[in-house]
Amino acid sequence: MTHILLVGDDLPVLEGLAQSFGALGFVPVVAHSLGEGRDLAAQIPPLIAVVSRELAAAAAGETLGIPLAPGGALVLYRTVGGALVTLSPTLQRAVLADLTLPLERNRLIALVQHVGDRARVTGRDRTGGASEELLHNR
Repeated sequence: MTHILLVGDDLPVLEGLAQSFGALGFVPVVAHSLGEGRDLAAQIPPLIAVVSRELAAAAAGETLGIPLAPGGALVLYRTVGGALVTLSPTLQRAVLADLTLPLERNRLIALVQHVGDRARVTGRDRTGGASEELLHNR
C-alpha cells in the first residue's frame, strides 16, 4: 500500500485529495502542521509528502526533515488565490513539483502514480517490486 502524507491547513482541499487518493487505492494521511506530519511520517514513511507551500516556506528545515519512503518525493501546493511565498533555494531543489490545487489535482495524481511506478521498477518499494520479480525469474 502506498502512503501519501497531506500537510496543510486548508481542510476542504486536503479532504478532497484524501478521498481521491483513497478511491485510487492509496492510503492518505492528513496532518495540520509540519510537526504532526513529521511524527506521522516517522511511523510509516510516505511515498509522497504533499505540503502547503506557506508552511514549507515558513519552516524549510522542518519540511525537509519529513522522512520519506525510499524513492519518495516532496510536493508543494498552494490554493487558488493564495499568496505566493518565496522558497529557499535548498527547498526549491528538494521539491518534485509545486502545484496549484485543486486546479492541478489530476497532475498531482499522475505524479504520485509515476513516483510509485518508479519506486516499484527500481526495487525501492516495500513489496520488493523489480528486485523480487528478478529473484523469482531465476
